[in-house]
Amino acid sequence: MDSGTSFFGDLLGTIAERGRALLDLGRERRPAGAVRAAHVAELCERLLSGQGEASGVALAQEILVAYRGLKTGERVAFFETLAVAFGPDSLRLDKAIAAHAAFPGARTVAELHAASEPRRQELIRRLNLAPGATGLLVAMRADLLDSLARRPDLAEVDRDFTHLLASWFNRGFLVLRRIDWSTPANVLEKIIRYEAVHEISDWNDLRARVDSPDRRCYAFFHPALVDEPLIFVEVALTREVPDAIAPILETKRTPLDPKTAKVAVFYSISNCQKGLGGVSFGNFLIKQVVEEISREFPALRTFVTLSPVPGFRAWLDGELANSASLAVTAEDRAALEALGRTGVPEEGARAALRPVVEALAAYYFLVARSPKGKPLDPVARFHLGNGARLERINAFGDLSPRGMKQAAGLMVNYRYVLEDIEKNHEAFFDRGTIVAAPQVRKMLRADSQQKLPAVREATG
Repeated sequence: MDSGTSFFGDLLGTIAERGRALLDLGRERRPAGAVRAAHVAELCERLLSGQGEASGVALAQEILVAYRGLKTGERVAFFETLAVAFGPDSLRLDKAIAAHAAFPGARTVAELHAASEPRRQELIRRLNLAPGATGLLVAMRADLLDSLARRPDLAEVDRDFTHLLASWFNRGFLVLRRIDWSTPANVLEKIIRYEAVHEISDWNDLRARVDSPDRRCYAFFHPALVDEPLIFVEVALTREVPDAIAPILETKRTPLDPKTAKVAVFYSISNCQKGLGGVSFGNFLIKQVVEEISREFPALRTFVTLSPVPGFRAWLDGELANSASLAVTAEDRAALEALGRTGVPEEGARAALRPVVEALAAYYFLVARSPKGKPLDPVARFHLGNGARLERINAFGDLSPRGMKQAAGLMVNYRYVLEDIEKNHEAFFDRGTIVAAPQVRKMLRADSQQKLPAVREATG
Protein backbone atom coordinates (compact mmCIF):
# COMPACT_ATOMS: atom_id res chain seq x y z
CA MET A 1 0.00 0.00 0.00
CA ASP A 2 1.47 3.38 -0.94
CA SER A 3 1.70 6.25 1.52
CA GLY A 4 -1.01 8.28 -0.23
CA THR A 5 -3.52 5.45 0.00
CA SER A 6 -2.58 4.82 3.63
CA PHE A 7 -2.97 8.50 4.49
CA PHE A 8 -6.38 8.67 2.84
CA GLY A 9 -7.55 5.55 4.66
CA ASP A 10 -6.33 6.93 7.99
CA LEU A 11 -8.09 10.22 7.27
CA LEU A 12 -11.40 8.49 6.58
CA GLY A 13 -10.99 6.45 9.73
CA THR A 14 -10.46 9.61 11.77
CA ILE A 15 -13.52 11.23 10.19
CA ALA A 16 -15.57 8.15 11.02
CA GLU A 17 -14.46 8.16 14.65
CA ARG A 18 -15.34 11.84 15.04
CA GLY A 19 -18.64 11.20 13.30
CA ARG A 20 -19.62 8.61 15.86
CA ALA A 21 -19.22 11.18 18.58
CA LEU A 22 -21.26 13.72 16.61
CA LEU A 23 -24.03 11.21 16.05
CA ASP A 24 -24.27 10.71 19.81
CA LEU A 25 -26.19 7.53 19.19
CA GLY A 26 -26.58 6.80 22.89
CA ARG A 27 -27.15 3.10 22.26
CA GLU A 28 -25.33 -0.18 21.87
CA ARG A 29 -23.38 -0.68 18.66
CA ARG A 30 -25.65 -3.58 17.84
CA PRO A 31 -29.22 -4.22 18.97
CA ALA A 32 -29.81 -7.27 21.16
CA GLY A 33 -29.68 -10.47 19.11
CA ALA A 34 -29.12 -10.52 15.37
CA VAL A 35 -29.07 -7.25 13.50
CA ARG A 36 -32.30 -7.15 11.50
CA ALA A 37 -32.75 -5.97 7.95
CA ALA A 38 -35.27 -3.36 9.11
CA HIS A 39 -32.69 -1.83 11.42
CA VAL A 40 -30.14 -1.61 8.60
CA ALA A 41 -32.77 -0.05 6.32
CA GLU A 42 -33.55 2.53 9.01
CA LEU A 43 -29.87 3.47 9.17
CA CYS A 44 -29.85 3.77 5.36
CA GLU A 45 -32.73 6.25 5.50
CA ARG A 46 -30.78 8.29 8.03
CA LEU A 47 -27.73 8.24 5.79
CA LEU A 48 -29.75 9.55 2.86
CA SER A 49 -31.31 12.28 4.99
CA GLY A 50 -28.03 14.18 4.68
CA GLN A 51 -26.39 14.81 8.02
CA GLY A 52 -22.87 16.25 8.14
CA GLU A 53 -19.95 14.69 6.31
CA ALA A 54 -18.28 13.28 9.42
CA SER A 55 -21.47 11.73 10.76
CA GLY A 56 -22.25 10.44 7.26
CA VAL A 57 -18.95 8.57 7.09
CA ALA A 58 -19.55 7.11 10.55
CA LEU A 59 -23.09 6.09 9.68
CA ALA A 60 -21.96 4.50 6.42
CA GLN A 61 -19.41 2.47 8.34
CA GLU A 62 -22.02 1.41 10.88
CA ILE A 63 -24.38 0.26 8.12
CA LEU A 64 -21.70 -1.87 6.50
CA VAL A 65 -20.76 -3.45 9.83
CA ALA A 66 -24.43 -4.11 10.58
CA TYR A 67 -24.97 -5.63 7.14
CA ARG A 68 -22.10 -8.09 7.64
CA GLY A 69 -23.86 -9.25 10.82
CA LEU A 70 -27.03 -10.21 8.96
CA LYS A 71 -27.85 -13.84 8.25
CA THR A 72 -28.55 -14.99 4.69
CA GLY A 73 -32.33 -14.58 4.92
CA GLU A 74 -31.98 -11.17 6.52
CA ARG A 75 -29.65 -10.04 3.73
CA VAL A 76 -32.26 -11.05 1.16
CA ALA A 77 -34.84 -9.07 3.16
CA PHE A 78 -32.48 -6.08 3.08
CA PHE A 79 -32.19 -6.36 -0.71
CA GLU A 80 -36.01 -6.53 -0.89
CA THR A 81 -36.14 -3.27 1.03
CA LEU A 82 -33.67 -1.70 -1.40
CA ALA A 83 -35.88 -2.81 -4.28
CA VAL A 84 -39.15 -1.58 -2.82
CA ALA A 85 -38.31 1.42 -0.63
CA PHE A 86 -35.20 2.87 -2.30
CA GLY A 87 -36.36 3.28 -5.86
CA PRO A 88 -36.98 6.69 -7.46
CA ASP A 89 -38.76 9.34 -5.38
CA SER A 90 -42.22 9.10 -6.99
CA LEU A 91 -43.41 12.53 -5.87
CA ARG A 92 -40.25 14.24 -7.10
CA LEU A 93 -40.42 12.32 -10.38
CA ASP A 94 -44.06 13.31 -10.98
CA LYS A 95 -43.19 16.95 -10.41
CA ALA A 96 -40.18 16.70 -12.72
CA ILE A 97 -42.30 15.16 -15.49
CA ALA A 98 -44.93 17.87 -15.15
CA ALA A 99 -42.30 20.64 -15.10
CA HIS A 100 -40.59 19.30 -18.22
CA ALA A 101 -43.90 18.96 -20.03
CA ALA A 102 -44.74 22.58 -19.22
CA PHE A 103 -41.29 24.13 -19.72
CA PRO A 104 -38.98 21.77 -21.66
CA GLY A 105 -35.34 22.75 -21.45
CA ALA A 106 -31.92 21.85 -20.12
CA ARG A 107 -32.86 22.62 -16.51
CA THR A 108 -36.00 20.47 -16.49
CA VAL A 109 -34.18 17.66 -18.31
CA ALA A 110 -31.48 17.69 -15.62
CA GLU A 111 -34.11 17.55 -12.87
CA LEU A 112 -35.95 14.77 -14.69
CA HIS A 113 -32.73 12.78 -14.92
CA ALA A 114 -31.94 13.30 -11.22
CA ALA A 115 -35.47 12.46 -10.12
CA SER A 116 -35.58 9.24 -12.12
CA GLU A 117 -32.43 7.85 -10.51
CA PRO A 118 -33.24 5.24 -7.85
CA ARG A 119 -32.44 6.44 -4.34
CA ARG A 120 -30.38 3.30 -3.76
CA GLN A 121 -27.76 4.56 -6.20
CA GLU A 122 -27.09 7.59 -4.02
CA LEU A 123 -27.22 5.31 -0.98
CA ILE A 124 -24.49 3.07 -2.43
CA ARG A 125 -22.39 6.15 -3.25
CA ARG A 126 -22.66 7.38 0.33
CA LEU A 127 -21.87 3.94 1.73
CA ASN A 128 -18.70 4.04 -0.32
CA LEU A 129 -17.46 6.97 1.81
CA ALA A 130 -16.62 4.61 4.69
CA PRO A 131 -13.04 3.34 5.07
CA GLY A 132 -12.62 0.11 3.10
CA ALA A 133 -16.16 0.39 1.80
CA THR A 134 -15.46 -0.47 -1.83
CA GLY A 135 -14.39 -4.02 -1.04
CA LEU A 136 -17.37 -4.46 1.30
CA LEU A 137 -19.76 -3.27 -1.40
CA VAL A 138 -18.21 -5.71 -3.86
CA ALA A 139 -18.83 -8.47 -1.30
CA MET A 140 -22.40 -7.21 -0.80
CA ARG A 141 -23.00 -7.48 -4.53
CA ALA A 142 -21.67 -11.07 -4.43
CA ASP A 143 -24.37 -11.83 -1.84
CA LEU A 144 -26.93 -10.25 -4.14
CA LEU A 145 -25.79 -12.40 -7.07
CA ASP A 146 -26.24 -15.50 -4.90
CA SER A 147 -29.87 -14.47 -4.38
CA LEU A 148 -30.76 -13.64 -7.98
CA ALA A 149 -31.31 -17.23 -9.14
CA ARG A 150 -34.19 -17.56 -6.67
CA ARG A 151 -35.22 -13.91 -6.60
CA PRO A 152 -35.27 -12.44 -10.12
CA ASP A 153 -37.30 -9.52 -8.74
CA LEU A 154 -34.04 -8.20 -7.25
CA ALA A 155 -32.52 -7.69 -10.71
CA GLU A 156 -33.19 -3.94 -10.61
CA VAL A 157 -31.07 -3.65 -7.46
CA ASP A 158 -28.31 -5.56 -9.21
CA ARG A 159 -28.50 -3.22 -12.20
CA ASP A 160 -27.78 -0.28 -9.92
CA PHE A 161 -24.83 -2.06 -8.31
CA THR A 162 -23.48 -2.97 -11.74
CA HIS A 163 -23.88 0.58 -13.01
CA LEU A 164 -21.88 2.05 -10.14
CA LEU A 165 -19.22 -0.67 -9.98
CA ALA A 166 -18.62 -0.40 -13.72
CA SER A 167 -17.92 3.30 -13.18
CA TRP A 168 -15.69 2.82 -10.15
CA PHE A 169 -13.75 -0.01 -11.81
CA ASN A 170 -13.38 1.43 -15.29
CA ARG A 171 -10.12 0.93 -17.15
CA GLY A 172 -8.73 4.32 -16.10
CA PHE A 173 -8.51 3.19 -12.47
CA LEU A 174 -6.97 -0.24 -13.09
CA VAL A 175 -3.29 -0.92 -12.52
CA LEU A 176 -1.49 -3.75 -14.34
CA ARG A 177 1.12 -5.59 -12.27
CA ARG A 178 3.31 -8.51 -13.14
CA ILE A 179 3.03 -11.36 -10.63
CA ASP A 180 6.34 -13.07 -9.90
CA TRP A 181 8.12 -14.74 -7.01
CA SER A 182 8.89 -11.36 -5.42
CA THR A 183 5.18 -10.51 -5.20
CA PRO A 184 3.97 -10.39 -1.56
CA ALA A 185 2.97 -13.79 -0.22
CA ASN A 186 -0.59 -12.72 0.59
CA VAL A 187 -1.15 -11.88 -3.09
CA LEU A 188 0.47 -15.12 -4.26
CA GLU A 189 -1.84 -17.06 -1.94
CA LYS A 190 -4.80 -15.39 -3.64
CA ILE A 191 -3.48 -16.35 -7.08
CA ILE A 192 -3.49 -19.98 -5.92
CA ARG A 193 -6.98 -19.64 -4.47
CA TYR A 194 -8.55 -17.74 -7.36
CA GLU A 195 -7.11 -19.85 -10.21
CA ALA A 196 -10.30 -21.03 -11.92
CA VAL A 197 -9.12 -22.84 -15.07
CA HIS A 198 -6.17 -25.08 -14.16
CA GLU A 199 -5.83 -25.69 -10.44
CA ILE A 200 -2.51 -24.71 -8.83
CA SER A 201 -1.64 -27.69 -6.66
CA ASP A 202 1.04 -26.18 -4.39
CA TRP A 203 3.72 -23.51 -4.08
CA ASN A 204 6.08 -25.39 -6.41
CA ASP A 205 3.38 -25.43 -9.06
CA LEU A 206 2.82 -21.70 -8.56
CA ARG A 207 6.53 -20.97 -8.81
CA ALA A 208 6.77 -22.87 -12.09
CA ARG A 209 4.00 -20.64 -13.48
CA VAL A 210 5.23 -17.24 -12.31
CA ASP A 211 8.99 -17.57 -11.84
CA SER A 212 10.20 -19.60 -14.85
CA PRO A 213 11.92 -17.47 -17.51
CA ASP A 214 9.41 -18.63 -20.15
CA ARG A 215 6.33 -17.92 -18.04
CA ARG A 216 4.53 -14.70 -17.16
CA CYS A 217 1.55 -13.78 -15.00
CA TYR A 218 -0.17 -10.39 -14.99
CA ALA A 219 -3.05 -9.06 -12.92
CA PHE A 220 -5.24 -5.99 -12.74
CA PHE A 221 -5.52 -4.23 -9.37
CA HIS A 222 -7.63 -1.28 -8.18
CA PRO A 223 -6.42 1.38 -5.71
CA ALA A 224 -9.37 0.69 -3.40
CA LEU A 225 -8.56 -3.06 -3.22
CA VAL A 226 -4.80 -2.80 -2.93
CA ASP A 227 -3.85 -6.46 -2.40
CA GLU A 228 -6.86 -7.99 -4.13
CA PRO A 229 -6.31 -9.00 -7.78
CA LEU A 230 -9.38 -8.41 -9.92
CA ILE A 231 -8.41 -10.69 -12.80
CA PHE A 232 -5.17 -12.37 -13.84
CA VAL A 233 -3.80 -14.11 -16.91
CA GLU A 234 -1.07 -16.74 -17.13
CA VAL A 235 1.18 -16.75 -20.20
CA ALA A 236 3.56 -19.34 -21.64
CA LEU A 237 6.27 -18.39 -24.12
CA THR A 238 6.73 -21.20 -26.65
CA ARG A 239 8.19 -21.93 -30.08
CA GLU A 240 4.98 -23.41 -31.51
CA VAL A 241 1.25 -22.93 -31.03
CA PRO A 242 0.39 -25.65 -28.46
CA ASP A 243 -2.40 -28.19 -28.92
CA ALA A 244 -2.44 -29.62 -25.38
CA ILE A 245 -2.31 -28.20 -21.87
CA ALA A 246 -0.25 -30.91 -20.11
CA PRO A 247 3.16 -29.77 -21.49
CA ILE A 248 2.32 -26.17 -20.50
CA LEU A 249 1.56 -27.16 -16.90
CA GLU A 250 4.47 -29.59 -16.50
CA THR A 251 6.54 -28.40 -13.53
CA LYS A 252 9.67 -30.47 -14.27
CA ARG A 253 10.15 -29.32 -17.85
CA THR A 254 13.30 -27.58 -19.09
CA PRO A 255 12.47 -23.85 -19.40
CA LEU A 256 12.77 -22.25 -22.81
CA ASP A 257 15.05 -19.29 -23.38
CA PRO A 258 12.35 -16.60 -23.80
CA LYS A 259 14.43 -14.82 -26.44
CA THR A 260 13.92 -17.83 -28.72
CA ALA A 261 10.14 -17.90 -28.24
CA LYS A 262 7.91 -17.22 -31.22
CA VAL A 263 4.49 -17.57 -29.56
CA ALA A 264 2.86 -16.08 -26.45
CA VAL A 265 0.13 -18.41 -25.16
CA PHE A 266 -2.62 -17.16 -22.83
CA TYR A 267 -3.55 -20.43 -21.17
CA SER A 268 -5.54 -19.32 -18.13
CA ILE A 269 -7.65 -16.24 -17.35
CA SER A 270 -9.31 -16.09 -13.93
CA ASN A 271 -11.74 -13.53 -12.54
CA CYS A 272 -11.14 -13.09 -8.82
CA GLN A 273 -14.04 -11.06 -7.43
CA LYS A 274 -17.47 -12.62 -7.72
CA GLY A 275 -19.05 -9.30 -6.80
CA LEU A 276 -17.60 -7.77 -9.98
CA GLY A 277 -19.25 -10.30 -12.26
CA GLY A 278 -20.50 -8.57 -15.41
CA VAL A 279 -17.91 -5.79 -15.07
CA SER A 280 -15.56 -6.61 -17.93
CA PHE A 281 -11.79 -6.49 -17.47
CA GLY A 282 -10.57 -9.37 -19.61
CA ASN A 283 -10.55 -7.58 -22.96
CA PHE A 284 -8.43 -4.74 -21.53
CA LEU A 285 -6.16 -7.21 -19.75
CA ILE A 286 -5.30 -9.27 -22.83
CA LYS A 287 -4.65 -6.25 -25.01
CA GLN A 288 -2.42 -4.59 -22.41
CA VAL A 289 -0.50 -7.80 -21.73
CA VAL A 290 0.10 -8.17 -25.47
CA GLU A 291 1.58 -4.66 -25.41
CA GLU A 292 3.73 -5.44 -22.35
CA ILE A 293 5.12 -8.69 -23.78
CA SER A 294 5.70 -7.08 -27.19
CA ARG A 295 7.84 -4.42 -25.55
CA GLU A 296 9.84 -7.05 -23.65
CA PHE A 297 10.18 -9.40 -26.64
CA PRO A 298 9.81 -7.43 -29.89
CA ALA A 299 10.36 -10.57 -32.02
CA LEU A 300 7.11 -12.13 -30.77
CA ARG A 301 4.44 -11.94 -33.43
CA THR A 302 1.96 -14.72 -32.60
CA PHE A 303 -0.45 -14.33 -29.69
CA VAL A 304 -2.85 -17.18 -29.04
CA THR A 305 -4.88 -18.75 -26.27
CA LEU A 306 -5.11 -22.38 -25.28
CA SER A 307 -8.69 -22.31 -24.07
CA PRO A 308 -11.10 -24.75 -22.44
CA VAL A 309 -14.52 -25.41 -23.96
CA PRO A 310 -16.69 -25.72 -20.84
CA GLY A 311 -20.01 -26.13 -22.65
CA PHE A 312 -19.06 -28.74 -25.25
CA ARG A 313 -19.79 -31.95 -23.34
CA ALA A 314 -23.24 -30.77 -22.22
CA TRP A 315 -24.09 -29.78 -25.81
CA LEU A 316 -22.79 -33.10 -27.13
CA ASP A 317 -24.83 -35.07 -24.59
CA GLY A 318 -27.91 -33.09 -25.61
CA GLU A 319 -27.33 -33.87 -29.29
CA LEU A 320 -26.79 -37.57 -28.55
CA ALA A 321 -30.08 -37.62 -26.63
CA ASN A 322 -31.88 -35.99 -29.55
CA SER A 323 -32.80 -38.58 -32.18
CA ALA A 324 -33.48 -35.76 -34.64
CA SER A 325 -30.08 -34.07 -34.15
CA LEU A 326 -28.74 -32.33 -37.24
CA ALA A 327 -25.18 -32.50 -35.92
CA VAL A 328 -24.71 -36.14 -34.87
CA THR A 329 -24.87 -38.98 -37.40
CA ALA A 330 -25.54 -42.66 -36.73
CA GLU A 331 -21.84 -43.31 -37.32
CA ASP A 332 -20.99 -40.64 -34.74
CA ARG A 333 -23.20 -42.31 -32.15
CA ALA A 334 -21.44 -45.63 -32.61
CA ALA A 335 -17.98 -44.05 -32.45
CA LEU A 336 -18.77 -41.92 -29.38
CA GLU A 337 -19.60 -44.97 -27.29
CA ALA A 338 -15.85 -45.16 -26.66
CA LEU A 339 -15.91 -41.68 -25.12
CA GLY A 340 -16.24 -42.06 -21.36
CA ARG A 341 -17.53 -39.43 -18.98
CA THR A 342 -14.27 -38.71 -17.14
CA GLY A 343 -12.05 -41.62 -18.11
CA VAL A 344 -9.56 -41.15 -20.93
CA PRO A 345 -9.95 -43.41 -23.98
CA GLU A 346 -6.91 -45.42 -24.99
CA GLU A 347 -4.57 -43.79 -27.50
CA GLY A 348 -5.84 -45.94 -30.37
CA ALA A 349 -9.45 -45.06 -29.55
CA ARG A 350 -8.54 -41.36 -29.38
CA ALA A 351 -7.02 -41.53 -32.86
CA ALA A 352 -10.26 -42.99 -34.22
CA LEU A 353 -12.39 -40.49 -32.32
CA ARG A 354 -10.36 -37.43 -33.30
CA PRO A 355 -12.03 -36.66 -36.68
CA VAL A 356 -15.48 -37.23 -35.14
CA VAL A 357 -14.81 -34.89 -32.22
CA GLU A 358 -13.25 -32.27 -34.52
CA ALA A 359 -16.21 -32.30 -36.92
CA LEU A 360 -18.71 -31.99 -34.07
CA ALA A 361 -16.62 -29.25 -32.44
CA ALA A 362 -16.57 -27.31 -35.72
CA TYR A 363 -20.36 -27.61 -35.82
CA TYR A 364 -20.60 -26.48 -32.18
CA PHE A 365 -18.55 -23.35 -32.83
CA LEU A 366 -19.57 -22.37 -36.35
CA VAL A 367 -23.17 -23.57 -36.77
CA ALA A 368 -24.84 -23.98 -33.36
CA ARG A 369 -26.24 -20.78 -31.86
CA SER A 370 -28.06 -19.63 -28.76
CA PRO A 371 -31.62 -18.27 -29.06
CA LYS A 372 -30.02 -14.82 -29.30
CA GLY A 373 -27.86 -15.89 -32.24
CA LYS A 374 -24.61 -16.02 -30.26
CA PRO A 375 -22.05 -18.86 -30.03
CA LEU A 376 -23.03 -21.37 -27.36
CA ASP A 377 -19.67 -21.43 -25.63
CA PRO A 378 -19.02 -18.63 -23.06
CA VAL A 379 -15.25 -18.66 -23.63
CA ALA A 380 -15.84 -18.36 -27.38
CA ARG A 381 -18.13 -15.38 -26.83
CA PHE A 382 -15.45 -13.72 -24.71
CA HIS A 383 -12.53 -14.12 -27.12
CA LEU A 384 -14.47 -13.63 -30.35
CA GLY A 385 -16.07 -10.55 -28.82
CA ASN A 386 -12.58 -9.27 -28.01
CA GLY A 387 -11.62 -9.50 -31.68
CA ALA A 388 -9.81 -12.83 -31.72
CA ARG A 389 -10.32 -15.44 -34.41
CA LEU A 390 -10.94 -19.16 -33.95
CA GLU A 391 -7.56 -20.54 -35.00
CA ARG A 392 -7.50 -24.26 -34.28
CA ILE A 393 -9.55 -27.06 -32.71
CA ASN A 394 -7.58 -29.52 -30.56
CA ALA A 395 -9.32 -32.81 -29.83
CA PHE A 396 -8.09 -34.34 -26.55
CA GLY A 397 -6.03 -31.29 -25.64
CA ASP A 398 -7.04 -31.62 -21.97
CA LEU A 399 -7.12 -35.19 -20.62
CA SER A 400 -7.65 -34.15 -16.99
CA PRO A 401 -10.84 -35.39 -15.28
CA ARG A 402 -12.25 -31.87 -15.44
CA GLY A 403 -11.35 -31.46 -19.11
CA MET A 404 -12.97 -34.78 -20.01
CA LYS A 405 -16.11 -34.06 -17.95
CA GLN A 406 -16.71 -30.54 -19.27
CA ALA A 407 -15.41 -30.75 -22.82
CA ALA A 408 -14.69 -34.40 -23.71
CA GLY A 409 -11.02 -33.32 -23.68
CA LEU A 410 -11.52 -30.55 -26.26
CA MET A 411 -9.44 -27.36 -26.28
CA VAL A 412 -9.12 -24.59 -28.86
CA ASN A 413 -6.73 -21.83 -29.84
CA TYR A 414 -8.01 -18.31 -30.39
CA ARG A 415 -5.55 -16.01 -32.13
CA TYR A 416 -5.17 -12.28 -31.60
CA VAL A 417 -3.85 -10.65 -34.77
CA LEU A 418 -3.26 -7.07 -33.65
CA GLU A 419 -4.19 -5.37 -36.92
CA ASP A 420 -7.44 -7.38 -37.16
CA ILE A 421 -8.75 -7.09 -33.60
CA GLU A 422 -11.00 -4.07 -34.10
CA LYS A 423 -12.33 -5.34 -37.43
CA ASN A 424 -13.16 -8.76 -35.97
CA HIS A 425 -14.71 -7.20 -32.87
CA GLU A 426 -17.03 -5.02 -34.93
CA ALA A 427 -17.98 -7.91 -37.24
CA PHE A 428 -18.90 -10.08 -34.25
CA PHE A 429 -21.04 -7.49 -32.48
CA ASP A 430 -22.55 -5.78 -35.51
CA ARG A 431 -23.32 -8.84 -37.64
CA GLY A 432 -22.67 -11.84 -35.39
CA THR A 433 -19.80 -12.88 -37.67
CA ILE A 434 -17.33 -15.48 -36.40
CA VAL A 435 -13.89 -15.21 -37.92
CA ALA A 436 -12.32 -18.67 -38.25
CA ALA A 437 -9.10 -19.99 -39.75
CA PRO A 438 -9.46 -22.08 -42.95
CA GLN A 439 -8.44 -25.32 -41.18
CA VAL A 440 -11.35 -24.93 -38.74
CA ARG A 441 -13.94 -24.46 -41.47
CA LYS A 442 -12.56 -27.48 -43.34
CA MET A 443 -13.41 -29.68 -40.35
CA LEU A 444 -17.11 -29.13 -41.04
CA ARG A 445 -18.81 -31.90 -43.00
CA ALA A 446 -20.19 -30.96 -46.41
CA ASP A 447 -23.84 -31.01 -45.29
CA SER A 448 -23.00 -28.70 -42.35
CA GLN A 449 -21.35 -26.15 -44.66
CA GLN A 450 -24.79 -25.33 -46.00
CA LYS A 451 -26.04 -24.47 -42.51
CA LEU A 452 -23.36 -21.90 -41.78
CA PRO A 453 -24.63 -18.59 -40.38
CA ALA A 454 -22.31 -15.59 -40.46
CA VAL A 455 -18.77 -17.01 -40.59
CA ARG A 456 -15.81 -15.34 -42.24
CA GLU A 457 -12.67 -17.22 -43.14
CA ALA A 458 -9.56 -15.63 -41.72
CA THR A 459 -6.66 -14.82 -44.01
CA GLY A 460 -3.00 -14.69 -43.13
